[in-house]
Amino acid sequence: MPISLRRARRSVSVRAVAVGAAVALAGVGLAGCGGDPDAGTNGEGKLSPQKIQNDTRKAAEAAKTVRLSGTLLSKGGTYKLDMRLTANGGMGSVTTKDGVLQLLRVGDHLYLKAGSSFWQGKGGKGDSASGVATKLSGKYVRVPKGDPAYQQLSGFTDKRVLLDGVLALHGKLGKGDHGTTDGIRTVAISGDGGDGGTLKVSLDGHPCPVRLERAGGAGSLKFTDWDKEFTVREPAKNDTVDYGKLPTS
Repeated sequence: MPISLRRARRSVSVRAVAVGAAVALAGVGLAGCGGDPDAGTNGEGKLSPQKIQNDTRKAAEAAKTVRLSGTLLSKGGTYKLDMRLTANGGMGSVTTKDGVLQLLRVGDHLYLKAGSSFWQGKGGKGDSASGVATKLSGKYVRVPKGDPAYQQLSGFTDKRVLLDGVLALHGKLGKGDHGTTDGIRTVAISGDGGDGGTLKVSLDGHPCPVRLERAGGAGSLKFTDWDKEFTVREPAKNDTVDYGKLPTS
């Protein structure tokens, strides 16, 4: 029987494509298995967890600004944060059981803005609750530096204090897997296998924190906008009320 050259060519062509595809896929598989996960990164993934933690703290301290958002759980309650922090102040919101508090700190000057429901009944002796709530609602109230409320609230606006408090991992440090967090290549470090908290550290650029899962399920925090400049300014006088000493609760 005569051999069809057209059929033979087609058979050879199909086999060649199939073999080529198999070789290409094998090459991809080998490249994936043998690739360096730290190629093109800042190299933090190759370091010890203690060194990564130290570098992360240094990077966070050196950054001029950061935005911190998420939830903190403590004995005092649950706080939902969305704060923008800089070296000389901060601004943003803290949501508590009493409502949403707008905080603004410029240097040593701390201001609080809240709705009438927050101020209701907080006028103190001789004050009309409804009158105080109306007077203070939606206005920036200057918190005296000597007032206990100043210490309670100013920490939310202090970059160094807040980061020192939330970045602590407890227990023996360990290093986790490489991954991607919010679109950023990261490496994980944790305390006591995660029971003491887990921190995702950027492998792109400076080794800044990206996301933190706090120990004991005490909240989750996200760190963004590192070194994105913004300005904190004193509020306008017609938007400010000098209330005097604030209550501590």
